[in-house]
Amino acid sequence: MILLDYPYTSDFLIETVVRNQFPVVATPEAKEILLGRNAKLISEKEAIAFIKANPLQPVYTNSENSIAWIQQNLKETSLPDKIETFKNKFRFRELIQEFYPDYFFKSASLIELRNLEISHFKFPFIIKPAVGFFSIAVHKVDSPEDWQGIVSKIEVQMEKTRSLYPKEVVSNTDFILEEYISGEEYAFDCYFDQNGNPVILNVLHHVFSSEYDVSDRVYYSSEEVISKLHQPILDFLHQIASKIDLRNFPLHIEIRETEPGKINPIEVNPMRFGGWCTTADLTWFAYGINSYEYFFHSKRPDWEKVFEKRKDKKYSLILLDNQSDVAQEDIAYFDFDAIAKDFEKPLHVRKVNMDKFGVFGFLFTETSKGNEKELDEILHSDLKKYMVLKVKN
Repeated sequence: MILLDYPYTSDFLIETVVRNQFPVVATPEAKEILLGRNAKLISEKEAIAFIKANPLQPVYTNSENSIAWIQQNLKETSLPDKIETFKNKFRFRELIQEFYPDYFFKSASLIELRNLEISHFKFPFIIKPAVGFFSIAVHKVDSPEDWQGIVSKIEVQMEKTRSLYPKEVVSNTDFILEEYISGEEYAFDCYFDQNGNPVILNVLHHVFSSEYDVSDRVYYSSEEVISKLHQPILDFLHQIASKIDLRNFPLHIEIRETEPGKINPIEVNPMRFGGWCTTADLTWFAYGINSYEYFFHSKRPDWEKVFEKRKDKKYSLILLDNQSDVAQEDIAYFDFDAIAKDFEKPLHVRKVNMDKFGVFGFLFTETSKGNEKELDEILHSDLKKYMVLKVKN
């Protein structure tokens, strides 16, 4: 069963749904997305009854937006509680605490922050909303002297949300204060099969241009990345499985490798793979693995076979966002043909509405070992060279 929702559903996912006739819950959003397609739509009432009667039915959604539908309509199932376990960062840290006994984390409400005694905390640490429905109020605290200034910033940021959320929600927002995790950052898609066994579908290295870079410009996958982290990730997933019953359950997880072979999770996103149909679609363009079909058909990648013909290659997901000083309203269009020509082997160019979504699109590429310069250049580029500006009168 699939829940399709905005902001974005890729043509590849839609084609997969139609070709396999995967049942799609007929929400208003799904009907709009699949308009004119020969998809197998199931009424919301029928879908709710079927999932309640078949609690191990695989359910996948491409968007965080659909979680509200699950929480509202499937209260009698275990899905809402499992989702909350991962969405609430403090609750998830409690779940895995025994595996990271020295890891510092603490919960505090918004009104408690001002008078919180932090002198004995482990520095640096990160403070962020425990449930990520805000994209704001995430800060790194380097020393006790920084605290009051950061709390002031958080209070201002949260005040701005009062027009979007009820006062009770904002005032009662819980925060998690947790140890800063150093190391190389990675993201991966996975699922637990009907027997509760974890299956890894891809692993990507999130590359930054500097220690101050927080962008999502470049992620890449390769034989080296997957081979290095496959077993540590499996061990981590088995730890999760020992704490919570997960069957036919997909996840997108961000981690850091703190030491060779040792990983620590940053964030866990339930019920889906990477947002905007990015990481799952890259797995197809790169490796010929359809992550959606693998999940619903309970298939496992044969990595040895996959890499027989993909030696010394890097497969990248590149976010084309505006990091220049050019105002969006001054851009006539983005030259996708020009940027594609600057890469050895573009696999797919995904164009999106810049005015609506704030990014130009995504680029999926294959890069040979020794030609990583093209990835380094795009990592540091503000993309201004690909922007065609409007003619001013």
